[in-house]
Amino acid sequence: MTAAASFAQALAAEPLLDDLAPEPTLLAELAAVGAPFRDRPFRASTPTFRAYDVEGLAACQVSKRFPAFSITGGACALQCEHCQAKILAPLIPAGPPDQFERLVRRAIATDGLQGFLLSGGSNRRNEVPFERWLPAVARVKRDHPKLQIAAHTGLVDRKRAELLAAAGVDVAMLDIIGAEPTIREVYHLDRPVADFASALRHLVEAGLRTVPHVVIGLHFGRLLGETQALEIIAAEPVEAVILVVVMPELAGGTRFAAPAPAEVARCFAQARALMPDRLLLLGCARPFGMARRLIDLYALAAGLDGIAYPAEGIVQLAKRLGRPASQRLRCCGLERCAAGALAGAA
Repeated sequence: MTAAASFAQALAAEPLLDDLAPEPTLLAELAAVGAPFRDRPFRASTPTFRAYDVEGLAACQVSKRFPAFSITGGACALQCEHCQAKILAPLIPAGPPDQFERLVRRAIATDGLQGFLLSGGSNRRNEVPFERWLPAVARVKRDHPKLQIAAHTGLVDRKRAELLAAAGVDVAMLDIIGAEPTIREVYHLDRPVADFASALRHLVEAGLRTVPHVVIGLHFGRLLGETQALEIIAAEPVEAVILVVVMPELAGGTRFAAPAPAEVARCFAQARALMPDRLLLLGCARPFGMARRLIDLYALAAGLDGIAYPAEGIVQLAKRLGRPASQRLRCCGLERCAAGALAGAA
């Protein structure tokens, strides 16, 4: 029996599938893609951005160990159709740079802060105006060099990428969009796909560990440009890639539909086949309910390396399938490849 057939057989025998009813042919296809990755470590990322509690993992409460700050509070000039700034609502307003620095230093001293995510809304050019806060980031990083700092950068030019690197940011994260109709109609932005590719290249060339994101179904729930986005990312020497799925519940009006889990799964398979030598992670954003559980199952079957806030039963299934699994109380964007972890996958 081949490794793929063995993996498919193990998946087919799982009681979890009785409830989820995945498509058998699709599951077999995903198992064939995921079989070479069956021995890779599986990461369950549960950052303390929000409360989370499922069987088999330690409960995660909102805390200041790894918070998320927004430098613009709840404001975003773009008001993209898929988000309309709702994703900023639960973030901690950073306030002015001096206040932000005090918040971080106090959390280090009293709450055991280990790192933070620096985010914020964009201007009309999809640029996050982080420059005023970077001197504070640099001072804190100088005094606490082990602090892990991730930043949602938006689009950057070479100079702004170098400023992020000089401030001591550990991880730069940005969405890569592969279709110009999506950039115009969803992001309300008049910039070409090439600007997203250039921003990614600038961050990498500045020496930043860069973790690009692809939002599956970003074009109102349809897949459009995801293949080009994945190809742009595959051309750069990034170590990890995060896939997320559009959430219609964050979008206003009725223009958005939830992408079918089967379509999402095929995007997982494409990404896994295209980038076998990278960490491929399923991030926080994806629909809730049964669709979430099915999407998480497909991600595991396709050989993804980790899931943020995995659905009930997924970690236990990973272990039963022979994957060494562990929980990480931090943003999945901070994950790194262990020495030799990706050997043999290509």
